[in-house]
Amino acid sequence: IFDKPKVLRRRDLIYPELSYKIIGCAFDVYNSIGSGHHEKYYQRALAESLSKQNLKFREQINFPLKYKEKIIGRNFLDFLIEDKIIIEIKKGERFSKTHIDQVMEYLKLSDLQLAILINFSNQGVIFKRIVNFS
Repeated sequence: IFDKPKVLRRRDLIYPELSYKIIGCAFDVYNSIGSGHHEKYYQRALAESLSKQNLKFREQINFPLKYKEKIIGRNFLDFLIEDKIIIEIKKGERFSKTHIDQVMEYLKLSDLQLAILINFSNQGVIFKRIVNFS
């Protein structure tokens, strides 16, 4: 017998208030500086906006990549907000499968439940909530 796929309802959203604040900060950044900048400038501006919202965050969090307990590389998260939500910033018109796979790997490595992929595009802010069901 197969299990039914898990369907999230509005009341099941993970960290909704915190997510809304974070997305609000992204829109604040876009409304202030617009499109066409390097990711590092969006990251700096987002850090300022998160600070003004009194959100606790860390930047460029290092996660080692291991093979059989030996560190073979390092991954860096753009932001970890309130030790709960991973934020990964991108620039462009859409998310690639590579972007989504990257964030899913961060969720697995960190054992966190939620990541938000934020894309600063010519059309505005595009975001995607990615949930770790494991």
